[in-house]
Amino acid sequence: QVQVVESGGGSVQAGGSLRLSCVASGTIFSVGAMAWYRQAPGKQRELVATITSSGRTNYADSVKGRFTISRAGLTVYLQMNSLKPEDTAVYYCSLSSGSRIYWGQGTQVTVSS
Repeated sequence: QVQVVESGGGSVQAGGSLRLSCVASGTIFSVGAMAWYRQAPGKQRELVATITSSGRTNYADSVKGRFTISRAGLTVYLQMNSLKPEDTAVYYCSLSSGSRIYWGQGTQVTVSS
């Protein structure tokens, strides 16, 4: 069984920073890309950033230059700087393993103006 657990969410004022962490554990036969998604109230879940097992990264245009994804094995981080109210959402971590994607339970990020 694979578990994905996020942490580090919270409330911050606009312009502030937060660092999210995500740890995957369990029986993982094939370690692929890890990613952060977010879902704001009334909106669809959207991709924020991805990082492959070799360290290649990709970002949504809305967070480029403000967010940084990094990884150490089965732990992935999302450093979020210059936060805006529109970044408010539940942030989810995912791990791709073969044909499967494992999801965490999500962590709330709230940015006030």
